[in-house]
Amino acid sequence: MEIKAIQASETWQIRHEVMWPDQPFEFVQLEEDNSGFHFGVFEDHKLVSIVSCFIEGKEMQFRKLATLTEYQGKGIASHLLEYILQFAKEKHLEKVWCNARTNKKAFYEKFGMKDTFKAFAKAGQEFTIMEVNF
Repeated sequence: MEIKAIQASETWQIRHEVMWPDQPFEFVQLEEDNSGFHFGVFEDHKLVSIVSCFIEGKEMQFRKLATLTEYQGKGIASHLLEYILQFAKEKHLEKVWCNARTNKKAFYEKFGMKDTFKAFAKAGQEFTIMEVNF
């Protein structure tokens, strides 16, 4: 497994396939993608998991953490999340947060992230804001 920086456009296929398959492809292309940091996990030179990070001030939001279905359950997203939390620490950021699907809340709690209980819905999905402070 190798984690490395990738281009925003390299995230779009996995975002679409895993997170929003019922939406048009353009739905997964974020306006702010060009200002973000994007990371991918490669298995045998194949991109299998992605995440996008956006820094504003002393905070970083990560978005669109997704792993191809056939690679899920193998700890890949966990390694990627650990990687970006370390990335945030190295940049001396104070907080990392995300809009987590409520059914994935327990996953984020394993990394010390806390539920802010700020919940909302988007395109038929329920979300809650999770954060961790350093």
